[in-house]
Amino acid sequence: MKQVFLFFIIALELFGNVVKSPVIGINEDATEVTIKVEKIDVGVSGFIVHEIADGHTTILKNAVVTSYDEGSKIAKVQISRYNALASSALPDGKWEVKVGDTAVLAFGYTRGILIAPNEEIYYKITKNSKLQWVHPDIFATVLSFNGHPTPLRSDFTQMSIDSSVGLVFIFLDNRVYTLDAKSFKILAITDAKVEQKEVSLPFYTRVPEIDAAWWGEGSDELEEYEPHYYELIIKANPNDKTLYEIVKNGNEKLKDLLDEFDFEGKKDDRKKTFGLF
Repeated sequence: MKQVFLFFIIALELFGNVVKSPVIGINEDATEVTIKVEKIDVGVSGFIVHEIADGHTTILKNAVVTSYDEGSKIAKVQISRYNALASSALPDGKWEVKVGDTAVLAFGYTRGILIAPNEEIYYKITKNSKLQWVHPDIFATVLSFNGHPTPLRSDFTQMSIDSSVGLVFIFLDNRVYTLDAKSFKILAITDAKVEQKEVSLPFYTRVPEIDAAWWGEGSDELEEYEPHYYELIIKANPNDKTLYEIVKNGNEKLKDLLDEFDFEGKKDDRKKTFGLF
C-alpha cells in the first residue's frame, strides 16, 4: 500500500513546473500556434502572453496543447478567447497573437483538487504530497452557488479560474486520474489500490448540503459516483484507448459509456467484444 501511494506522490511532483516557450508559428486562421519545447503532454493548458512594454505583459488567449512530436520537439497549441478576467472596468487591448509571444503552460499545476468517494481515501492520497491541495469544500460552495448537486464540466472550469487550480484528480475504481483542470484531458492514470468502504455523493466534502437550482443540467442529485465522473472524463477524452479498455473491462453499469468513445477501430472492437462476427 505504501509503495502504491509513494509512486502516486512522486508522479504528482512531475507536474509542478511552469513551461514557457516562444511562439514560432501561427496558422492561417489564428486558431493554432506552434512552439518548440523539450517535453510537454497533450492536454496541458495555459495562456499566450504578449509583452506590451519592458516588464509589462498581458494575456491574449487561452491555450491547450493538442499534439507533440518528440522528434522535432514541436508542439501544436490551440488558442481561444481568454475571458477569465473579463470586466468592463478593465482596458481592452487590440493585440493579436504573433510570432515571439510566449506560451505559458502548466500554470497552476502546483495546486490541485481531489475528488474522492470518502474521507478515508481523500486523506490517504493527499496527506503526504507537497502539492497545494484545494479542499473539496471550496468546490462544494461553487456547486451550491451554481445550483449543481451534480458537478458539471463548467463547474470545474469555474473553480480552476476562481481558485487558480491547475490539476483535478479523480479517484475511480482503484485508480487516480490526473486531469488538466481546464481541458480535462488525461495527463496520467495511476494505480491506487485502496478499499472503498463507502461513497459520499457527489464526493467527499464537509459541506452538509449543496443547493440545487429549480431546473436545468446539474440540478438533480447525483445518484451514482463512478458513472458520472467516468462520463465527464470520457467526453473530454473520446480518443483515449487506455480509458476505453478500462471502461470496457469495468463494471457492467459503465458499458453504455462505450458509445461515447470515438477512435479508429472502435467499431471492429465492439463487434469482437459482443460477438457480432
